[in-house]
Amino acid sequence: MRAITYDRFGGSDVLTLTDLPTPKVGPDSVLVRVRASSVNPVDWKVREGYLAEVMDTVFPVVPGWDVAGVVEQVGLDTPEFQVGDEVFGYVRKDVVGGEVAGGTLAEFVAAPVRTLAHKPAGWSFEEAAATPLAGLTAFQTIRRAGLQSGHTVLVHAAAGGVGSFAVQIARSLGARVIGTASEANHDYLRTLGAEPVTYGEGLIDRVRALEPAGVDVILDYVGGDALDSVPDLLRDGGTVASITDARARDEFGGQYVWVRPDPADLAQLARLGDADELKPEIAEVFDLVDAAGAHERSQSGHVRGKVVVRV
Repeated sequence: MRAITYDRFGGSDVLTLTDLPTPKVGPDSVLVRVRASSVNPVDWKVREGYLAEVMDTVFPVVPGWDVAGVVEQVGLDTPEFQVGDEVFGYVRKDVVGGEVAGGTLAEFVAAPVRTLAHKPAGWSFEEAAATPLAGLTAFQTIRRAGLQSGHTVLVHAAAGGVGSFAVQIARSLGARVIGTASEANHDYLRTLGAEPVTYGEGLIDRVRALEPAGVDVILDYVGGDALDSVPDLLRDGGTVASITDARARDEFGGQYVWVRPDPADLAQLARLGDADELKPEIAEVFDLVDAAGAHERSQSGHVRGKVVVRV
């Protein structure tokens, strides 16, 4: 099978299109013929070695954790799926790389059933591939923050890959959403049902103008100084959750979240998709042979939505 690999940490130039054996299928896994994958910031951070202290790496690495495709072969104990099923998932394993831990920038991937769900019928493979990691991140931070109907939530980086999912999920719960974004993305946020505010100097005043009493939940998907305004914007009893800054937990008593594969959560995202309450935003689609370009596009920052790779 064709796959993207790299045999050392480095820039996008280490990515190579190569031929590899088709993965073997374990008892609790299925073989997925990949139709599309996507690039997340964690992919190029792993490629550059930033997570080497957190996860074991065995070269060569096939990058990518997001997948959408068709079940080609089932394992010995996988009643959840049948050959021909259209699936999507967040195929993160405990080891990065190696013969048994291949990623999703490949024609086939052996995916544990704990990482997959049935693809929404109304989504393309590209839309489904854009969803798992970012959509699960949004869903799990919202759940752990305890967001409920009637709450007001401030979403930092609301037009980004994770933030755009968070806005839609929060709206589906009946929450009021205020989202930070550049002026160029304000109209987009309005289409998602959010009230946009520009980030940067004066943010506290802009948010307070919309919600004088402060917000119930703050979701941080950008890092940097995003949490500096928590004392001024979070009302008493409110919760902050971040995927980038441990201060959310250590300083403000909130949640610091690392997304995990969860088939039930994926199925809930699929239900929202089938109900037209969740729609992935795709910034650009690349072919597998140009996976390096996809990594570079993601790494450039300020991407609205997700960068997808068609296989």
